[in-house]
This record gives sequence, structure tokens and C-alpha cells, in this order.
Amino acid sequence: MFIDEVKITVKAGDGGAGCVAFRWEKFVPKGGPSGGDGGAGGSVILLANPHVNTLLAYRYKREFEAERGRGGEGSNKSGAAGADRVLEVPVGTVVYDRETEEELWDLKEAGQRVVIAKGGQGGRGNQHYATPSRQAPRRAQPGTPGEERSLRLELKLLADAGLVGFPNAGKSTLISRLSAAHPKIADYPFTTLEPCLGVVKGDDNDSFVLADIPGLIEGAHEGKGLGTRFLRHIERTRLLVHLVDVTDPEREPGESLRAIRHELGEFSGQLLRKPAIVVANKLDAAQSPEKVEALQVASAAEGFAFHAISAVTGEGLVELKRLMAAQLRAAGSPETEAEPPEKVAE
Repeated sequence: MFIDEVKITVKAGDGGAGCVAFRWEKFVPKGGPSGGDGGAGGSVILLANPHVNTLLAYRYKREFEAERGRGGEGSNKSGAAGADRVLEVPVGTVVYDRETEEELWDLKEAGQRVVIAKGGQGGRGNQHYATPSRQAPRRAQPGTPGEERSLRLELKLLADAGLVGFPNAGKSTLISRLSAAHPKIADYPFTTLEPCLGVVKGDDNDSFVLADIPGLIEGAHEGKGLGTRFLRHIERTRLLVHLVDVTDPEREPGESLRAIRHELGEFSGQLLRKPAIVVANKLDAAQSPEKVEALQVASAAEGFAFHAISAVTGEGLVELKRLMAAQLRAAGSPETEAEPPEKVAE
């Protein structure tokens, strides 16, 4: 099951209390205070694991707590520190504060670790409070409480290019022909109910990741159909691939392109600024070459590269892979935003 958004509550461990103790040993007169310090509480840590694909592990269990530190002991023995709680999430997970909706962390790299709730500090034992005028202090410091936070985790898939289009445009068929991905393919709308990733191998062992985004419909930004909840998964892509069915009897190809661009813009203006190519699909069933030509004209008016294919027969797929690879090279590397140093551990 593909889960890409969850809400969780995390609680770091409290610090252990310092100890009040005195040395009572033979041949050691007036041994003095010997209370040890309390141990630090464990922290709650997020770890970006490339082998984890969804946030399913946090759908049913939503409260996580790290171990608290143990209290100090006599003979100046410090308490043991609490164990950290490590939560593994997919690469591409973004962490938000549930109350303010502020973005706190973005785990873009495999192995990245962030402390989302810091453990409390252990209290000092009475050995630290001895003075020349007060040699037997009966005072120790309690541990500080660990941080507690309510967070929202949101997964944004890491892909180089994203396929967008109306339902039944042939996106699932195309990604299955270009990569080893095996999405569900059928002749009814909304066959794809969750994003699908595939690795496309180009010439000279060059490869890139292609994402198939579930079909949009007009009014998706208002919640119609599947809405726009999956569009977050193409926010990181460097290239948009608009797949248009030139056999659609209900709308002209140029109209389909404009409608999809409108839905993207209603979701985020940033998506409209991404490089894009337009792909006319289903040439094998096209009855009117004029529709393909009209789509090419509409693409040129928008400044987009254009290519025509048949995902079923494979016509034009080799050239499409080369075109996408060239567009990605022209787009350059994805930009990475620097994380605030005070928020990222290790």
C-alpha cells in the first residue's frame, strides 16, 4: 500500500535525575557527597533509508518515544543514557510542524539523519554542590524533560521526469515499455491509483528515473477525480512529460494540453516553470493526422519540444528516450536547498 502522508507524535526521553549520596567507607572519614549524575534521555531520529518506499509503517502506530535516562547512583556513578529511537523513512520525506505547517527538514539523501526530538539532559548529583562552607549538600538536580513534537511527514518521490496527462492517455503503458516497471494497465479511467517509478536506460548506459502520476481531470484542483494530491511527487522533477491521447473523441489534443497546464498551475506555479515536452500518443489508432499536427502547433506555441509515439507498438519510443535524456541534460542537476545547520544532526 502506497502511503505518502502521515501525522505522528514523538517524545524524546527525559533526562535521569542526579543522585544524593555520601561515601560511608572504612578508613575514609568524612567521605563527602558521592551522588552521580543522571543519564541523558534518548533522542528521536529520522533516518532516510533508500530501501523504504512508503510511510506505511506510520499509518497505524503514530506515537513514538525514546528511552529515558537512568538516575545517578552513589559512589559517583552516572546513570546510563537512554537509547535513541530511530525511525526509518523513504528518501524524499519532508517534515512539517503540525501546528504551524512550517517545513522543518527535507531528507533528500540516502543515509541522512535528523534529530526531530532531542533527549533531555541528565541532572547533576550532589557531588557538584559541595563547597568549603557546605561540605554535605543534600541537593541534586532533576533531569530535564525530552522534547515532544507533533509532526506531519510528507513523501515527495525523487524522479528526474514526470508523466502527466488525462486518465487513459497511456501513461502506464508507456512507463512499462520504457522501463521495468509493471503498473496496472486496463481500458478504464483511473487505472493507476498511486505513483509509479521506473528507471529508463538510455544510450551509453545513461539512465534516469521516470514517474507515472495518476491521471488528472479538469477540476482536479477543486478535488475532482483523484484531485491533485499526487502532484507533489513531480515538484522535485526536472522535466515534465505531457502525454496526450490524440484519439480522445471528447476533446481536441490542444485543449487537453491547455487543461492539464491549467491544473498544474492551480496546484503550483512552480510546475509551470519547469521544462516540458509534449508527447502525442496512440498513433497506431489515430484516424486524423490533423489532430497530431494541431497538437504540434499548440506545443510550439508554448515553446515545448514535441514528439509522437505509439506506446502499444513501440513506434517512436527510442527517439523519445533520447529526447528526454537530452532535455534532462539541458535542465542540469536538481537544485538542493541548504538545510539549517541547527536542525540537522550529523
